[in-house]
Amino acid sequence: QAERGDFRHYIIPLLHTLMYTLIKAPCISDELCSRAYDFCKKLLTLPKPFCTIGLDYAVRLKMERTAPGTLYQRMVISEQSLKSDPYPYQEKIFIFADPELLSEAICNALVTDTEAAQVSQNPRACMCYVIIHAMQATLGEGCDISGLRASLQDMPTSDVEHWFQQVVVAVECAGNEASADRDQHAARLEKIYHAVLGSSQAGDSPQGGLQGTPLPNPNISFHLWTEDDQLWKELVLFIRPLSQSCEPDCLSQDLDSFEIQDIISDCECCEQTRFSVLSTDSGIERDLPVAVEDSFTPCSTETEQSRLHRKGGIKKKPSPLESVAFLQAGCNNPGAKPSVKLQRRPGIPAEPAAPLQRLHTARIVLLGDDRLLGRLAQAYRSLRKRETRRVFLTPRLNLQFYYIPVVTGQPNPSAVTDHAATSQEELCEVAAYLGKADPWYESNINTLCHMIPKLATMPSSPSKHLVTDLFITDVIAYYVRMGIQPICFQVYAVKIFFNDPAQEPAEDVFLTELRTQVQDSISHRELCVTKKKTTLDGPGIDLTVTYRKVVVSNRAKELVTSLRSTGLVMKAIPADEAEGDCCQGKGMEGKGDTHWGFPSLSIQAVANRLKTNNIKIRSTEQRPFTVCLDKDRRRAYKNVI
Repeated sequence: QAERGDFRHYIIPLLHTLMYTLIKAPCISDELCSRAYDFCKKLLTLPKPFCTIGLDYAVRLKMERTAPGTLYQRMVISEQSLKSDPYPYQEKIFIFADPELLSEAICNALVTDTEAAQVSQNPRACMCYVIIHAMQATLGEGCDISGLRASLQDMPTSDVEHWFQQVVVAVECAGNEASADRDQHAARLEKIYHAVLGSSQAGDSPQGGLQGTPLPNPNISFHLWTEDDQLWKELVLFIRPLSQSCEPDCLSQDLDSFEIQDIISDCECCEQTRFSVLSTDSGIERDLPVAVEDSFTPCSTETEQSRLHRKGGIKKKPSPLESVAFLQAGCNNPGAKPSVKLQRRPGIPAEPAAPLQRLHTARIVLLGDDRLLGRLAQAYRSLRKRETRRVFLTPRLNLQFYYIPVVTGQPNPSAVTDHAATSQEELCEVAAYLGKADPWYESNINTLCHMIPKLATMPSSPSKHLVTDLFITDVIAYYVRMGIQPICFQVYAVKIFFNDPAQEPAEDVFLTELRTQVQDSISHRELCVTKKKTTLDGPGIDLTVTYRKVVVSNRAKELVTSLRSTGLVMKAIPADEAEGDCCQGKGMEGKGDTHWGFPSLSIQAVANRLKTNNIKIRSTEQRPFTVCLDKDRRRAYKNVI
């Protein structure tokens, strides 16, 4: 009906609901799967995002028709971090909240909800779910679910893991082969099914019909964002334990061709015990002083340390996460012997190392307002700078961001200043834009903005057990699982100069807004004494704006304008939907159902309005003003010129 009528904006939410139902269904008829597949192919003729989502779901449905139960199996394996060689991908959901922006009651409610969601997580139970769902999806009503479940419960864990691996291999082989035969796949699973039941029980138990298999909650962890580098630390801790299971053969091949010291010498943390030395050596042996040669003995360690010590330097104590032993644990086998220093064999060319696969996906869910997103932009910039110095996370990790707006009814007075935005609409501009782009996001995610604070203040249940209605966790899981189309946001860099020449310029970034306001620290009378009065009396200061104009031809055209203003606001999000350019912007990536970018800034000062992607603002009167980034008073800079 949505396809025939003028209700195209309902197609994607309905398609998400259909696919989620098909994944959880015990068995799908071939006729229903064929109709859904044909509908997804029709979406290929529509513009984005319909064609991209239709293509993604068409590929999934084709695989599900060949090997029933593939989508459910992959989702459980990745979310529960079950070890499987045919499908080694693993995922984890990180929920980040700023304790200065949310009340203690909301944080406690979120902690309770996430802890209750992890109660049902049991590797053995999850492996049984995968086996039962695969058998039922392939064999249909001919599968004895009660007998199969009883047989799996009586087995030891090692046997359950064995049959789990057998089922995973069978399903993955059928799903990855282009010319796979569904009948052969069904015969292979039926053989495993009879082996699990046993010869005595096969065929004796009555058929109980189709039964639903639970879909376990994903692996979710809740974090209060209290440290600037906390995001990076959590991602490293997520990667390291899983990467310890690498095969030692890969390491031995690398050691045959390379010296291990060459590999670790590029890391900054490997030089934590070294001191910088200014070398005056010419490289000629005869130029060495005689005293140095005579004093060099095995026992002269104190002399050598004093000679190599840099005076006046500050030795930075590295974090344990920065150590080479920690980061390189991802390439070493836990049971392997420590590697020795190996020299490169002469005459043997260096073999290029195999590219790493991104087997891990970190889904970052942010609960808060635009101020939290600004903090995320800072953390993302810091992470990218860290990766340019030493690459560790980038080749191993897929990083995705999800946003759920949460605003308390009465904001914390200490978190808002006079020049910062105080209304809920201004604090949730990103959520409002995502709601316009996706009707499902508007009706399901934006409503949590007021619902989560209400749930946190509700009286607790008289039952001593954990809550059973995990509404917030279910919505987050559905949002994370079905959000397949990214929305890209531009991260803008800012360089701020201060009135004091001795103070170093500050570099920062912002995601949604930059707001300036004139300071009253310098009176007008003091200004007239030090500088000749060149302007008329009036509020505000004279600003010189140099910007690069955005034109269709993409040619650089710099313009200069002057204006007098008491404040200036830069907006990265267009005021209305017509101003959004349908193009991909390089930057952070969030999840949604449309693909939008913001390649330019919208600056508004009084009646002047312009669009640019590079701008320089300076006070000609040398009067300072205040700069606030992303409406966050913690990121306000004073005495800026």
